Amino acid sequence: MRKHFFDQALPRRALTFVLAALGTALFWLLELPLPFLFGPMAFCLAGALGQLPLKGFGQVSVAARTVLGVAVGASITPEVISELPRMAVSVALIPLFIAVIALVGVPFFRKLWGFDAPTAYYAAMPGGLQDMVIFGTEAGANPRVLSLVHATRVLIIVTLAPFVLSHFYDVGLSNPIGAPAADLPIHELLIMVAAAWIGWKGGERIKLFGASILGPMIVTAILSLTDVIHARPPAEAILAAQFFIGCGIGVQFLGVTWGELTRVVAAGIAYVMVLAVLAAVFAGIVTDMGLGEPVAAFLAFAPGGQAEMTVLAIVTGADLGFVITHHLTRIVIVIVGAPVLAAVIARRRRG
Repeated sequence: MRKHFFDQALPRRALTFVLAALGTALFWLLELPLPFLFGPMAFCLAGALGQLPLKGFGQVSVAARTVLGVAVGASITPEVISELPRMAVSVALIPLFIAVIALVGVPFFRKLWGFDAPTAYYAAMPGGLQDMVIFGTEAGANPRVLSLVHATRVLIIVTLAPFVLSHFYDVGLSNPIGAPAADLPIHELLIMVAAAWIGWKGGERIKLFGASILGPMIVTAILSLTDVIHARPPAEAILAAQFFIGCGIGVQFLGVTWGELTRVVAAGIAYVMVLAVLAAVFAGIVTDMGLGEPVAAFLAFAPGGQAEMTVLAIVTGADLGFVITHHLTRIVIVIVGAPVLAAVIARRRRG
């Protein structure tokens, strides 16, 4: 059985890798933005919709996310910690932001698209894809619908955000993502690898949500604050992380039927427009009140995935601490609240 599994998985993953590499090369040659993210994402999405036998990279993709956790942790310095009180007011807006999303999003999916109550709630909540699918399934929601809605949310946000940043904020996407590996001390590189592994596996052991990013982030932040490391992961590692994240977004749409495309994915696209308006309002409030820089405020309230927003914060040179603090707050509130709502919905359904 195990041998048969690898016989099937290996060729599919090889095809996925080749397709993603071709996308990266084409985007690079055409000098399009973020070729290591958008090239694999675009080509794997096209391949998935074309019913090619693609397959994600499993634990390799999860490991790639640890690079971003280390990058965020390395950016947490004493100077960033001293800025936390300044963020307090804008962070306090996150619960209100989520409440407005729930009040708008649940009726949006219930009334306009005919989703049942559990599916509507978990489709509306801007949490992590895996977390929302797990909690939603336990509450009786449709896991396939949740997967497609959240994958569509991340896909559209990641695709549109660079355009918005370039055309409305006049920000380039060419900020140096890190020094080459050859320019970093070998002992710091080894420490980063250890921090990534220990944070990831230790986080999984204690059942930390988002362990692949948050675990390495916590360990590396401690090392940064204690003056052990002084740089982000090398550019090559961050580019590899972008590559596997792009692949992961694209292959989420594998096996999508025409009916799902015209109903579920269409609902997800329409909902992104709703989220974009709400996020713009809150980002505008933060900017007008002088609580944050425009680009950082935009990325902080953009309801995309944590990993994808981290990449955009790095390439735009935005305040990474500000962006991640707001996304962490959003994810914590959504995930902590999800099981509570799941229990309430389950009781009502039984009643």
